[in-house]
Amino acid sequence: MGIRVAVVGASGYAGGELLRIVAGHPNLELAVATGHAQAGSTIGSVHPHVRSFRDVVLARTEPAALADLDLVFLALPHGQSAAIAAQLPESVKVVDLGADFRLRDAAAWSRYYPGEHAGTWTYGLPELPGQRELIAAASRVASTGCYAVSTTLALAPLIAAGVADPEDVVVVAASGTTGAGRAAKQHLLASEVMGSLSPYKVGAHQHVPEIKQATGARTLSFTPVLAPMPRGILATVTARPAGDADPAEVLRAAYADEPFVHVLPAGEWPHTSATFGSNSAHLQATIDVDSGRIVVVSAIDNLGKGAAAQAVQNANLMLGLPETAGLAVDGVAP
Repeated sequence: MGIRVAVVGASGYAGGELLRIVAGHPNLELAVATGHAQAGSTIGSVHPHVRSFRDVVLARTEPAALADLDLVFLALPHGQSAAIAAQLPESVKVVDLGADFRLRDAAAWSRYYPGEHAGTWTYGLPELPGQRELIAAASRVASTGCYAVSTTLALAPLIAAGVADPEDVVVVAASGTTGAGRAAKQHLLASEVMGSLSPYKVGAHQHVPEIKQATGARTLSFTPVLAPMPRGILATVTARPAGDADPAEVLRAAYADEPFVHVLPAGEWPHTSATFGSNSAHLQATIDVDSGRIVVVSAIDNLGKGAAAQAVQNANLMLGLPETAGLAVDGVAP
């Protein structure tokens, strides 16, 4: 018998990626998979690529059916995790892929999200100093936002080392359409997206307070861009330098022992296709010759390191498993 887990919200894109990873995980056993509108459908009809679970029927989300499991993944829209988590016993470990428990500041939550602040769980980014040990000891973990992890990995070590000024940080990040979820929306139709780049939530994106909390940035201008691709994030992060240290070398030292974060050799720059289907993040940094600003470019798969794979990395730590179990470091290309 493996470690029995549930994927709540298995009909969505992040839920489908969780199913795919669990199917290939050496220690995890899928005990329950739930959907909402898709309840009663087989996984094979909703996610044809997940052949391992093709005949498993998506159930309705009933907390009582989750109460005797080892771990539950909550892959639900923001604001929907707290009510379910509150009905699960402490013996059941929980990894939430939504935003419900990421923020410490209730005022920041109220500024960017509807509804009441549900509280704060251990933040699920193992690569932050000291966070791996906290995750391993936790029974409740709030996994990161996709834009947040791509930006935090690029910026946090530089601010912590005093290399980057925490004031006046600017981020422009392009994301694939799966970042917007699976619900049908006119602006995500192929006819609207293909051949076009479009910004959205300019000046008011909900990941801003999470990024500031995780990196120590004090002011942040963040512009997300919808890109005509299904998955991937390419974030360009700039900041004023606070010294003359080479930012690439600072990042290289910070992530020297990390299995999933890779600072590329000089002259190589990240691209999203290299991280497709993996839990890897690719980084590169330089100094802009005109402005003198630090420039860091970060690439991840928004459904991988930005969602499902990151959640499994956290689960591995919580369950006492090898952190890399079931997770790909190599991308799929072309």
